[in-house]
Amino acid sequence: MTRFCEALPRTDTVRRVVPQLIDSAGSTSSNYNGACRARSKKEFVAKIGLCVEEASESLEWLLSLEEADIGSPQERDELIDEADQLTAILTASHKTARRGSS
Repeated sequence: MTRFCEALPRTDTVRRVVPQLIDSAGSTSSNYNGACRARSKKEFVAKIGLCVEEASESLEWLLSLEEADIGSPQERDELIDEADQLTAILTASHKTARRGSS
């Protein structure tokens, strides 16, 4: 993600989108690490829920770059696919964990 962002043109749009994209992608990872170290089922459910939100946000920022035709199409499409798959996996995990905690 970082290399992709570094290669983007320095436009006003990119200057606004890139920090959001890097923050949401990084937050997905850090919250997942936190979920893996959760001290309770409730904490796990909460952290995985945050992962879903952040992964989905990353996907939306990538789609906005796609809509504006910014960045390498091949790299961008690979990142969109990865973010979409990750969102789906985390969403399924969140649903399963919520069912198991009720």
